[in-house]
Amino acid sequence: MALVTTAEVCDTNPQLIVSGELRALQPIFQVYGRRQIFSGPVVTLKAYEDNVLIREFLEEKGDGRVLVVDGGGSLRCAILGGNPVVRAQNNGWAGIVVNGCIRDVDEINGCDIGVRALASHPMKANRKGVGEKHVPITVGGTRISDGEWLYADTDGILISRTEASV
Repeated sequence: MALVTTAEVCDTNPQLIVSGELRALQPIFQVYGRRQIFSGPVVTLKAYEDNVLIREFLEEKGDGRVLVVDGGGSLRCAILGGNPVVRAQNNGWAGIVVNGCIRDVDEINGCDIGVRALASHPMKANRKGVGEKHVPITVGGTRISDGEWLYADTDGILISRTEASV
């Protein structure tokens, strides 16, 4: 599979930008993991300061999908750590985008997976299992629905209603 850059997607699909079918997330995310460029169909999750549902998702086969977690932008604890990211890598997830914090950065940076998050934080999240799966979320100023496509590289993150052509 050829790697597609976000700039290429934007440059070859200006009509999708105008129509709103192709949107860019605000440039608020830090780059983690060894996979700088990744893309795939989106799976959405809303989980505020709780990592149980995140861990459950990443135990599943990823099949090249990207987990997008709306953590409410919390900077009070990490909702994703090294162990689930290793599992995600081994289970075939293309990437994980977290509107919140991560921890175990050195371990995550050793994984062949793309991870984006607001920041790192040493404190771990709650484990109550509270959250919502497969719901529309708003992350980085952009509405994201389950099944849309995400494209990420060092320039930023794009969301497309369908798989974009370049």
